[in-house]
Amino acid sequence: MLESALDKLAERILSLDEASLTSLWEKYKCRMEHFEPSKEWEKAVIVFFIINAVRAKNHIFNEQLLRQPEEGPNKKKQKKKPDLRLVK
Repeated sequence: MLESALDKLAERILSLDEASLTSLWEKYKCRMEHFEPSKEWEKAVIVFFIINAVRAKNHIFNEQLLRQPEEGPNKKKQKKKPDLRLVK
């Protein structure tokens, strides 16, 4: 049951827009930095780290896409000119 709940939570988080989350980053960073023993502070910490997790995930994802070779499974192979020389 716990895994199912976490899986659903992850699905909902993945559907959130990174740009919208990033616009909230500073707000939750400030809330987190001003400790108070309350549920609101605890939730702010969780939200702050969720925002960072989505940003980190997208960064890693984009970095890995850039590292893929040009001839990936979804790309057509480009024909190279053969190395030929004129021989007389």
